[in-house]
Amino acid sequence: QVQLVESGGGLVQPGGSLRLSCEASGSRFSIDVMGWYRQAPGKQRELVATMASGGSTNYADSAKGRFTISRDNAKNTVYLQMNSLKPEDTAVYYCNSRIIRSRIDDYWGQGTQVTVSS
Repeated sequence: QVQLVESGGGLVQPGGSLRLSCEASGSRFSIDVMGWYRQAPGKQRELVATMASGGSTNYADSAKGRFTISRDNAKNTVYLQMNSLKPEDTAVYYCNSRIIRSRIDDYWGQGTQVTVSS
């Protein structure tokens, strides 16, 4: 069982920055994909950014140019640097780890609140 511990959320003014971190532990296998999703009140959870173990990335259009995902494979940790934050970025951000073998196993963190408001 993989445990994910997130940190770094909080309250920030529009135009500000935050850095989210997520450390995974307990995995018997290397984690193929790590990433971030978010869910705003009344909306479905959506992709923000993911990064494969080989370094390839995938960003939501809303994140491109403002957010940067990075990963330390040795530490099983993924980061999300968020710049130029907007009120519409307000959401609970969830860390995800995906292990791909004969099946796909997804693991989720507990979520960290990001609020962008003046």
